[in-house]
Amino acid sequence: MAWTLSSTAFKEGERIPRKYTGDGEDVSPPLSWTMPPANTVELALICDDPDAPRGTFNHWVLYALPASTTALPEAVPKTEALPKLGGAKQGRNSAGRIGYMGPAPPPGAVHHYHFILHALDAKIELRPGATQKDLREAMKGHVLGQTELVGVYSR
Repeated sequence: MAWTLSSTAFKEGERIPRKYTGDGEDVSPPLSWTMPPANTVELALICDDPDAPRGTFNHWVLYALPASTTALPEAVPKTEALPKLGGAKQGRNSAGRIGYMGPAPPPGAVHHYHFILHALDAKIELRPGATQKDLREAMKGHVLGQTELVGVYSR
């Protein structure tokens, strides 16, 4: 059975509602997923915009999420530690801020926002505030699988 990531806020390839962008409330969208691959110990989420003018812009880094977790609520707090989410941690996005940063692209072309959830076979030992680069390095050799949801946004 395929592992899938979805949101009640938008469907695959659809426009991300304003509420979840820098033009709105700038809160994270609700996300949910089916059971991850067998032997998953921990989950990690990365949200990137590869269409950014200066190269890929990272919008969200979340890790140390227990494998038993099946959803993220709307408006995950922008704090380093998330006790209500099993002690998950958040890192710094490309703007240097902790937590989710909604789409706010320059006017013009449509940008694609890739929410990628990784299933890991081991706990990732990173302090809160890690960067996407730190997380990707720590995940090397531990990814059992990944699932992705892509939303779009433009101004």
